[in-house]
Amino acid sequence: MKKYTILFVIIVLIMLSACGKKEIKTDSGTEVIFWHAMGGPLGDALQEFVDQFNSTHSDITVNAINMGNYTALSQKLMASIQTGNQPNLAQAYEAWTANMIDGDVLVPVQDYIDADPDFTDEDLEDFYPVFLSCNTIEDKLWSFPFNKSVMVMYYNKDILYQNGIDPSKPPVTWDEFRDYCQKLTLDRDGDGKIDQYGAALKISAWKFENLLLQAGGKIMSDDNTEPLFNDEAGILALEFLSNILIVDKTGYLSPGYEGQNDFLASKVVFYEDSSVSLAYMNRTGIDFNLGVTAIPIRDTRKNLISGTNVVIFKSEDKMKEAAAWEFIKWFTDTEQTAHWSELTYYMPVRKSAFQESSLKKRLNNNPEIKAVYDQLNYATFEPQISEWFETRKYLEEQVIEKVVRGVLTPQEALDNAADKIKKMIASRE
Repeated sequence: MKKYTILFVIIVLIMLSACGKKEIKTDSGTEVIFWHAMGGPLGDALQEFVDQFNSTHSDITVNAINMGNYTALSQKLMASIQTGNQPNLAQAYEAWTANMIDGDVLVPVQDYIDADPDFTDEDLEDFYPVFLSCNTIEDKLWSFPFNKSVMVMYYNKDILYQNGIDPSKPPVTWDEFRDYCQKLTLDRDGDGKIDQYGAALKISAWKFENLLLQAGGKIMSDDNTEPLFNDEAGILALEFLSNILIVDKTGYLSPGYEGQNDFLASKVVFYEDSSVSLAYMNRTGIDFNLGVTAIPIRDTRKNLISGTNVVIFKSEDKMKEAAAWEFIKWFTDTEQTAHWSELTYYMPVRKSAFQESSLKKRLNNNPEIKAVYDQLNYATFEPQISEWFETRKYLEEQVIEKVVRGVLTPQEALDNAADKIKKMIASRE
């Protein structure tokens, strides 16, 4: 690559604030190494997009490499950073991004937005605010939304109809959900064993976080220094789970994909999971009328988005950084984000996506699914600190698990988790 081209890009980035937006171009044949953790139908969909991008951008080749899963991706990213062999582009959770910023290995996406005349303020305004907020650290966009999902409630419309319940009116509140589960948990053959459960529940930090927010609580203080999840709202969240599992016995804990499989076999009426789960369930076949709607609420409609963003790593070859931005910009444009949502059931990142025919058709065919997408208007995100990544695991193994098993009270378990993250934050400071 010609030396003056690299110099041109460096000068453009340095002069952003003084000169406004300048066009950044890539040399012919620029390769971008992209590490990701998309498997199954999601990986197939991603490769379809990568192939389309490559075929329409003769000067750039994106090489997408599957790292297997998010744990492996995290480990390999950390190892590559230590040796200076990181990729050009990668998926990353907010907590990972915070660490990478501290390690000075990232290029802020904001730099390329500011330098790109084809990416306007109107473009930014088209993105759902939550997707910009979760990628903004210290007033700068360091990363960009990639595969973002919300939690949804799947339900068996046929079972509702067979039990005299309007299948177009699934439960909307916690109380309604509990009532539905009580009515629909049945011993069909009278042998003393339950043949049909109201719900299958996962041990999930994401589930707890959603319940916490719906009960009016917060995960952390605004500056992410103090845990707040161990207050009354956190107790209400755990008590809700305990009521379903222990008091009413209308639901059961679902390890792995057991709950999803039982739902597909019509042994469970309600199953909550990521919006993306539908991409997998569609592959296995669904032989009943499927309902898909928003998760039930209590005091608020707040909910937590999940999924990763994408980051650009610093490179001696600035053309690779610029090419990585070109892929991000293309992938998150209206047509692509709508098609991505159509194929994978990830959330579109732009509001204008709903003007695309694919999503219009989905909403027309399944009116109740509008409530799923509407959750984006009330969504928030997890704390942008590295300590939260470890705390999530602790919540699942030492809080939710022990409370629903009757080992600890909700207050005891949540206080233990709060003490743990306080100590981690103190040791960092």
